[in-house]
Parts: sequence; structure tokens; C-alpha cells
Amino acid sequence: METNRQKKVAKVFQEELSEIFRKEAMELYPGKLLTVSEVRVTPDLSVAKVYISIFPTQEKEQIIQQIKEKTPYYRSLIAKTAAKTMRITPEILFYLDVSHEEIDKIDRALRGEGNNPKL
Repeated sequence: METNRQKKVAKVFQEELSEIFRKEAMELYPGKLLTVSEVRVTPDLSVAKVYISIFPTQEKEQIIQQIKEKTPYYRSLIAKTAAKTMRITPEILFYLDVSHEEIDKIDRALRGEGNNPKL
């Protein structure tokens, strides 16, 4: 079960990164929508796992790789804005959120659409 502190840190990270990606997506990834779908923070607040949803899904692997390469940059931006609430900024790990794709696969399978209705 998450503590209140974990929830607060996760919320700060989600809000800050959402704003950062909103601004950057217009310049770096025109026509793409990057959404921070979830942030999970470890109990000791040392690691934040950030799940990013990318739409449309073409080039999603290249985009998530570019984001991972810029992790120190994103961590420094958050450290500046969240310095008032945290002594140490957690390490950030970025993951591609594929839950929407899985939901879409299940939905198509249930409706019997597509070439391969099996999951």
C-alpha cells in the first residue's frame, strides 16, 4: 500500500513531467501526444517509475528511447521545481505504457474483429 508521501511525490512528478512533455512534444515530436499515465514511487522514495503513453503509436520505441537518454535532464528540471518539497530527487525510470494497446486488443478480440482474434 502506498503511503501519503509516496502519493504526493508521484503526483508532483506526474504534474511536472506532464507539463515538460507537453511543451517538448510540440517542438521535438510534432503530431505526437505524450502523456504521463502513471508514476509509481518506491517506499524509500529513491526511484520513480514513470509510465508514458505515446499516440499515435508509430515511432513509439524511438521516442521512448530518446526520453530515456535524456533522463538526467528531466531529473534536473524536476529537482529545480520540486526542491521545496523534496531533499533528494528520486532516480527516474521511464517505461512505455502499453495498457491502451492491450485494452484495444482485448476489445477487438471480444468483438471478433481483426485478422487474429486470439490474445
